[in-house]
Amino acid sequence: MTARILIADDEDSLRWVLEKGLRQAGYEVTGVKDGAAAIRAVEAEAFDLVFLDVRMPGMDGLAALGKMRERRPDACVVVITAHGTMETAIQAMQRGAYDYLTKPFDLDEVLLLAQRALEAARLTQEVARLKTGMQEVREFSALIGRHPRMQEVYKTIGRIAGSDVTVLLRGESGTGKELVARAIHHYSRRAGRPFVAVSAAAIPGTLLESEMFGHERGAFTDAKERRLGKFELAHGGTLYLDEIGDMPLDLQAKVLRALQERTIERLGGQESIRIDVRVLAATNRDLETAMREGKFREDLYYRLNVVTLNLPPLRERRRDIPMLVEHFLAKHGPELGERGAAPEALDRLVGHDWPGNVRELENVVQRAIVMATTGVILPEHLPIGPVSAAASVAVDASIEEIIERKLLECVRGLRDHASAHLYDLMIALVEKPLLRAVLRETGGNQVRAAQILGINRNTLRKKLTEHSIDPDK
Repeated sequence: MTARILIADDEDSLRWVLEKGLRQAGYEVTGVKDGAAAIRAVEAEAFDLVFLDVRMPGMDGLAALGKMRERRPDACVVVITAHGTMETAIQAMQRGAYDYLTKPFDLDEVLLLAQRALEAARLTQEVARLKTGMQEVREFSALIGRHPRMQEVYKTIGRIAGSDVTVLLRGESGTGKELVARAIHHYSRRAGRPFVAVSAAAIPGTLLESEMFGHERGAFTDAKERRLGKFELAHGGTLYLDEIGDMPLDLQAKVLRALQERTIERLGGQESIRIDVRVLAATNRDLETAMREGKFREDLYYRLNVVTLNLPPLRERRRDIPMLVEHFLAKHGPELGERGAAPEALDRLVGHDWPGNVRELENVVQRAIVMATTGVILPEHLPIGPVSAAASVAVDASIEEIIERKLLECVRGLRDHASAHLYDLMIALVEKPLLRAVLRETGGNQVRAAQILGINRNTLRKKLTEHSIDPDK
């Protein structure tokens, strides 16, 4: 992308020379005459580099620099001064300038400094992007599970992340809709750009419009200064609209217009501001019913519902609960203490219905870590009641997963044993109930049982003797 440079200088001839030279070098350049205009320009557009003269009418360059750093902390600024005193240089650097340029200077010096400043800014942004990426990976690492519905979620993320298609995330509260949104952003071409989240349910309707679109100074009683809204803050990145079903109807119309026109207006403002954002929306409400009741706009629904991702509640993928428990134990262990979950505690966790879904499970695991005084979490450390034996086995678990879970219980604690003859023991434990089940199915017919098992009749007789199984019973 072409770097965007702002030049703020009240000398028309000098500004013209800088603009011409930097444009010829391939940069996109904007020029203004004073500090106040420079502040307005920075608020309206994200410049990659700013050349800022110190001596200007009205607001001087050092004052403008301070305000710029308040509004855009990542702005890269080079101060221009005809008074190259040590005091000016120190003040400029203390207020966050990248470097300073002393008049008179030649154009080659300016181009070299611009190249260095832009490269430094790029490296700073790259470091910030890597840190953000690592944080996002940690945050959405709870998107784990082997259930087919979760596998389908992963596949959909992979299919849609690379495009700018609008996505509607649907599911109960606590199922991880924001985690999925962050994952989509992380794997998109907008990764490293802002991910801005706003909840329509968490902010009063009277304030939500200002929160989303921003406002100008004096737009309402408490508007002491201009404020950028979430749409502007997400420029170049992703805007996550949580609980979209709770948004007031009048605001829904403005959001629809912003999505269609790709422009917004701040409250109290007349200027149309161009935005480039990808919108991901989420809701736990039945939007179809809301539309029939006149509580949600049909046109906005179809605008958001380009791709729908449905997240399953935790009770419908119980087989993933042990994996999630292990994840949360590892996540909070370094801070709260290393713990393991006893089989009885795990049974209780698997059998619980989890109305709060994954969010509730994480909170319960955190509490259990704190309550467990030893290294093992027991049922009494859990703030949930006992469950039936049937409920403790995941209804959607495969035979392999049930066996694996039981084997994990058997293997636990044998790490330091020299030998436990576990292989022969486990084979025998699995083989005996298998033989019983097949004989029961065939009514004791050994010929038919041997055919189903895929072994000859003599082998079957030998194994029945080994396991003391009476085929007639």
